[in-house]
Amino acid sequence: MKLIIVAGPPSAGKTAVIRQILRNLPKRSAAYLKIDVIYATEDEEIAAEFGIPAKKLISGDLCPDHAGIMVTADALGWAEEEGAEYLIIESAGLCLRCTPYTTQSLGIAVISAISGTHSPYKMAPMIALADIAVVTRVDLVSQAEKEVFREGIRDVAPDVEIIETNAIVGTGMRYLMQMIEGLEEIVEESAITLRGNPPLGVCTVCIGKKEIGWNHHFGVIRRLDDVENLFRGE
Repeated sequence: MKLIIVAGPPSAGKTAVIRQILRNLPKRSAAYLKIDVIYATEDEEIAAEFGIPAKKLISGDLCPDHAGIMVTADALGWAEEEGAEYLIIESAGLCLRCTPYTTQSLGIAVISAISGTHSPYKMAPMIALADIAVVTRVDLVSQAEKEVFREGIRDVAPDVEIIETNAIVGTGMRYLMQMIEGLEEIVEESAITLRGNPPLGVCTVCIGKKEIGWNHHFGVIRRLDDVENLFRGE
């Protein structure tokens, strides 16, 4: 089986990209897992449109990327039972400092060209740890804007492959499918790990403490005048 993990901010076009992937894969060869925070219907739509096994996980209070990592092993087992040759996981990816990509997978970051020319810098880890950055809605921006956007991605992740597409009609998807066809199968499921280091600390806001003011909290905290010590992990 091959593992494909798709992440990106809300409304970037992740599901549209996945639909194009499924249209070009051998019929009924994939299983699909949608991870969202509160509400999702994409699993039902994908199952109805493509006739493949599909599930969703609502993460609730848990970061969707964290929830995805916790259930990936279960999802691989489920997809194997369904006889799938591909498992496609779509993560809501709301945090922007966490990423769901693992070893032995193809990591695809989906970003909208109309999100602003500075957006690649704002979601740097999601792009920097991906194999491919798929830029959607390129038909809605000028050539100059596309070039500035592309340079922003290159600045964040010099080695990432960039694919520009109108995902609704599937332009520019041939190269993405070539990369998917060249993806190696999972060799040893027990050896799959997160591709990068997650943030190394939490604060007490993360576990439900509601008081305002850093002096009421512990863990990783910030003061208003503490501009020199931004905690970035590794």
